[in-house]
Amino acid sequence: MNTPWGFPDFDAHEALHFVTDEKCGLRAIIAMHSTHLGPAAGGTRLWHYADDADALTDALRLSRGMSYKNAMAGLPLGGGKAVVLANKTRTKTPEMLAAFGAAVDSLCGKYVTAEDVGMSVADMIEISKQTRFVAGLPVGGGEVGGDPGPHTSLGVFLGIKAAVKRALGKDSLNGLHIALQGAGSVAGGVARQAAAEGARLSIADVDRGRAEALAAETGGNVVTPDDILFIEADVVSPCALGAILTEQSIARLNAPIVAGGANNQLATAADGRRLQSRGILYAPDYVINAGGIINVSTEFLGDGGPELVRSRIEAIPGRLEQIWAESAATEQDPACVADAMAQKLIGRR
Repeated sequence: MNTPWGFPDFDAHEALHFVTDEKCGLRAIIAMHSTHLGPAAGGTRLWHYADDADALTDALRLSRGMSYKNAMAGLPLGGGKAVVLANKTRTKTPEMLAAFGAAVDSLCGKYVTAEDVGMSVADMIEISKQTRFVAGLPVGGGEVGGDPGPHTSLGVFLGIKAAVKRALGKDSLNGLHIALQGAGSVAGGVARQAAAEGARLSIADVDRGRAEALAAETGGNVVTPDDILFIEADVVSPCALGAILTEQSIARLNAPIVAGGANNQLATAADGRRLQSRGILYAPDYVINAGGIINVSTEFLGDGGPELVRSRIEAIPGRLEQIWAESAATEQDPACVADAMAQKLIGRR
């Protein structure tokens, strides 16, 4: 597909900002896909990319996903995302964070940032010294904010339960086998909640030590990253990086459900159809993993407290069920159904 930028993932993005500060070594991309529903909101990812084209592709895909995620969660926010191009050691300094914060501030509220992969609450504090257009900051008792990871985990856990009920007819995860790809904040939260309900876990992470620690805590077993997607399980839950569901990997899946917290799990739109053709129930990623941005939105807009955040996250299973029901009625795959719903909400259809 030809686009003005020559990138297949360019989707009429409203703005792309390339940020460079040679003094501190900052190189970043801020992508704003849509502000139809409100300011473009989405976290900042710090990652080492093989080349600049990969970083741009990530920013384009992630920002579009945020437009869809925020719309489907019923939030008054558009979609944006930032990526900071890190070196191999993923070094970040206070000077880099300050320069990035200044870049966010220069957009005058059109983009609101928060944590993503490679960023922490402490990093958001540094960024907030330069701009007020940031969320995911520390909170006091009874307030909304902080690390969005646990809120994402809750939504993914509830989404897995909804998928299990639809595909397997079970109301509990007790005795079911879940293959978790990832052992970070989101995967860890999912693992603990699933284990508490009696699920059996297999866990993989590129950091084997982290996988072993989570497995020890939850009674799970460690699997290699190369094998985790393909072991026999009731649920495969991708909770690491995206584009892992491809023609080749889908052919090797050995589970009736794919439901996890990673963004952009499908490498291409055709992969949603491939999952459906194999009879595998898929939970569209930007619907099931919306818990974090729900918390971020409530913090930034100040429109409620923890009870509102919880109630908004608890609406995720119903939204998934709506998608699956329409998928069954129309024979379109769930990812296609969700995309159409989101596009209509942001005025793209």
